[in-house]
Amino acid sequence: MVKSSFSHVRAWVFDLDNTLYPPAVALFDQIEILMTDYVSETLSVDRVEANRLRDHYWRGYGTTLAGLMAEHNIEPDPFLLAVHDIDFTVLPPAPDLADMIRALPGRKIVYTNGTEPYARNVLAARALDGVFDAVYGVEHANYRPKPEQSAFEAVFALDGLPPTQGAMFEDDIRNLQAPHAMGMRTVHVAPTGEHHDHIHHHTDDLTAFLSQLV
Repeated sequence: MVKSSFSHVRAWVFDLDNTLYPPAVALFDQIEILMTDYVSETLSVDRVEANRLRDHYWRGYGTTLAGLMAEHNIEPDPFLLAVHDIDFTVLPPAPDLADMIRALPGRKIVYTNGTEPYARNVLAARALDGVFDAVYGVEHANYRPKPEQSAFEAVFALDGLPPTQGAMFEDDIRNLQAPHAMGMRTVHVAPTGEHHDHIHHHTDDLTAFLSQLV
């Protein structure tokens, strides 16, 4: 029974993008366009090369920002402000998901590679504001991104969250490796599942999955 696998969990950690809303909404597509624009303007390259670099840094460093900081000494805050200036009205409210998260026993937090202000805008559009006990962004990990374990450690230390009593919900498989190594229960939230030793569960419907736990 799925519920018994989470009987020890007292801290529920949710990624944001493509986890607390379905990928079909394509919200992150807006961000990728703005990232490409920013890379193009900042590095003085055309958009084709900028898009290649955006993807290259994401794959190699965990986020485009991390790659820009490492290889071009880019200041993070102007980048983060620019790329999160998007239209949030495309996000449908999710009252059923809000009810399921509220019903979970223990502390509920959001941890994203975006920023806290951006995350709160997403949560408001999804009618999930007020549901979580805390919201953490990349700025709370000194701009180090998931999947780096040091980033998770920084955020969990800030929150006082014991990983062995936690569960992590993520759409990016890479970002579940460190939580698994730290003793967390891991849930891959994505349309298609993959078998990996660091993934305990998969779901393509977060609301339905949570309904089994409350």
